[in-house]
Amino acid sequence: MNSPNTSPPKWRGRPPKVKEAPAPAPQPQGEVVVSIPLTELHPFPNHPFKVRDDDAMKETTESVKDYGVLTPAIVRPREKGGYEIVAGHRRKRACELAGLTALPALVRNLDDDTATILMVDSNIQRENILPSERAQAYKMKLEAIKRRGARTDLTSPNNSAKLRSDDEIGAAMGMSGDTVRNYISLTQLIPELQQMVDDKKIAVTPAYQIAALKPEEQALLVETIESEQATPSVSQAQHMKKLSQSGELNEDTMLSIMSAEKKPEVDKIVLTADTLRKYFPRSYTPRKMEETIIKLLEAWQKKRQRSQER
Repeated sequence: MNSPNTSPPKWRGRPPKVKEAPAPAPQPQGEVVVSIPLTELHPFPNHPFKVRDDDAMKETTESVKDYGVLTPAIVRPREKGGYEIVAGHRRKRACELAGLTALPALVRNLDDDTATILMVDSNIQRENILPSERAQAYKMKLEAIKRRGARTDLTSPNNSAKLRSDDEIGAAMGMSGDTVRNYISLTQLIPELQQMVDDKKIAVTPAYQIAALKPEEQALLVETIESEQATPSVSQAQHMKKLSQSGELNEDTMLSIMSAEKKPEVDKIVLTADTLRKYFPRSYTPRKMEETIIKLLEAWQKKRQRSQER
């Protein structure tokens, strides 16, 4: 009697790829994940991070279709009924696009300031965050920390014994307090200029200077940019800021600054901590990142030299 053939089937060509499901995120002990109808979920007030139907959202939607939502959202009860999303706005949108009617979530009773800080922290490390989004997020977190009684001493950032709230935010994210303060200053830009910064028509560094202009001066700058078909350089923005502070910035002086021929910029490469952050552990300081980059470049140079000697 012939024994049955138990050998695995032979595939013609390459075997089919098996799509492995990502491991679900571990849940905090003692918390229960509940399924909440999408109709009962409401956005966080003044949520600074836009939810876009871009390529990343398409990938998230496909993942939700295949495996469901692996990491529950975090929500809190609303006084008017339903729940307010603290973390999970993109997951809710992915569920909508995937045709689901509910979102798994952890329900927490959070006060306004704790919820704001958690909302910012759960989103700020994402890629492709616009400058205006980052600016508003830092501002919201700073105000929440101050309301909770964090130190707000107006001392030097170099004094490690006393840190301002914005220095604390920067230290937690591997950047200086000055960088946080500069980003927050972008919230002072009028909407037209904020959009130009987000669209990369105006660089972030001159935008810090422009943010110090009065709203009517900023509106005049928008008109000048359109008429001259040019955006201000760092030096031009600094010049306008000085004239604004002395009360001498007007249509004529602004036009004179913007119509002046720009000096050719020296070729240079600037890599900010924000740009490099995704490649390093959160515990790395800017100096530690710099040291690591130098070591990697030295190793790369030695490798090139050895290959050229062969």
